[in-house]
Amino acid sequence: MIKIVIDSTSYLPDEIVRAHDIRVVPLNVHFGADRVYQEGVQLTPGEFYRLLRESPVLPTTSQPSPGQFREVFEALTADGHQVLCLVISSRLSGTYQSALDARRALPDADITVIDSYSVAAGLGLMALTAAEMAAEGHALDEIVARIEQMKRDIRLYFVVDTLEYLQKGGRIGTASALIGTLLQVKPILAIQDGIVQPLDKVRSRRKALRRLVEDFEAQVTPGQPVLCMLLHAQAPDEVQALQAEMLQRLNCERVITVEVGAVVGTHTGPAVVGGAICPVAWPLSVREVVGQTEGTPVAARH
Repeated sequence: MIKIVIDSTSYLPDEIVRAHDIRVVPLNVHFGADRVYQEGVQLTPGEFYRLLRESPVLPTTSQPSPGQFREVFEALTADGHQVLCLVISSRLSGTYQSALDARRALPDADITVIDSYSVAAGLGLMALTAAEMAAEGHALDEIVARIEQMKRDIRLYFVVDTLEYLQKGGRIGTASALIGTLLQVKPILAIQDGIVQPLDKVRSRRKALRRLVEDFEAQVTPGQPVLCMLLHAQAPDEVQALQAEMLQRLNCERVITVEVGAVVGTHTGPAVVGGAICPVAWPLSVREVVGQTEGTPVAARH
């Protein structure tokens, strides 16, 4: 049997994680030198954003240790499972390297590690697809091929209230952050080639959300079915409005809405709203909807 391992920045809903027995390896969030939390284990999104508002210092993040991945890999492969591990972009985090180090420490185990070149909703769509394909009995090579295709096809766009957090976290240049602050614009950003890239800027949140939908719509053929995962941080009303617009303008086969947690929130700040879409390639057996109204390196493996 193929087992899926992911890191905590996919933000897959607990219902999906439990249904597919997906193993989640948490990243860490640091508030100063003394307070370290494992994302999703010791710190919920709500708790994190409260700390973010109250803390005199901005948090930082760190990847899981190779030992954390190795512990999960050993337990699964000891039971005879193949392991497919999908993680946050190597250009945003050292998590991919930790997973590779853990795989190399188990040379006789059947473990494949994929650098998603994405995060949050993009990584979540890949993990969900991999888990469903595994449940349907697809071979590992088929699943890996589909994930590699998704890495090329997924579009991940989001709006932030300020570029301050991305700039301080080193995820976007100082000049870009300064321009956004001076003009009081709402930046629309994308994950492209595994990093955060500026896509557009508008003068209000409402216009920014409308532009998000237009940007998504421009990426697909009219009527083409897509999978969609929407994300937000402390912005349930805005993401609900975004969902309604997406369902009206795109042929969304499925829409899943998630709240991003501490690691992504550290770099975007509160009030981020966005999502990822991907064209549907193969029929999926599971049709339950959570939160709905109705150039990349290949996988590293043994």
